[in-house]
Amino acid sequence: MAPLQLLQRCYISAVTSSDPTALPEPWKSLHELLAAMDAEIERVYLERGIEGVRPRFAYPLIRLAHTGPLTIRELAESLNRSHSAISQTIAAMRREDLVTSEPGPDARTRRIDLTERGQSLVPFLEAEWRATHATVAELNGEIPYALTTVVEELRRALEHRSMRQRILNHLVEPRQ
Repeated sequence: MAPLQLLQRCYISAVTSSDPTALPEPWKSLHELLAAMDAEIERVYLERGIEGVRPRFAYPLIRLAHTGPLTIRELAESLNRSHSAISQTIAAMRREDLVTSEPGPDARTRRIDLTERGQSLVPFLEAEWRATHATVAELNGEIPYALTTVVEELRRALEHRSMRQRILNHLVEPRQ
């Protein structure tokens, strides 16, 4: 049986199955690709003797180097990330002695600042950030549809008709 026919057969049997998770997860390949690219960036760090630093740490570390101490909320807003995501990232960076956390202006806030180790890594992280941007531009030139263009086209399509609206259009709710 040809690969396409096998895939179609698996898809049809999955669609008719009562378990919707039997279908291939539509974003799996994208998630795997992003994870693989992050792993490659982390390898660059390790090859330079930088241990315990994840690619997701670069953005907040660089921002803190340029702004000085910020609360988690201020940092999250400046990076356009959720408070929860930044809070988790800060906790991981604190464990790696990259940032400190001091009480903020009130009991609910914490001010985040770089440690000496965090500060010492910023020049390399800025260089890696620039190299990664150049690499993405290079990759965009090598593929038929630049990923950045595809993302923008997806964003425009979703502005025209939201993901929610599209899901509701396909949603067949179970009968009570």
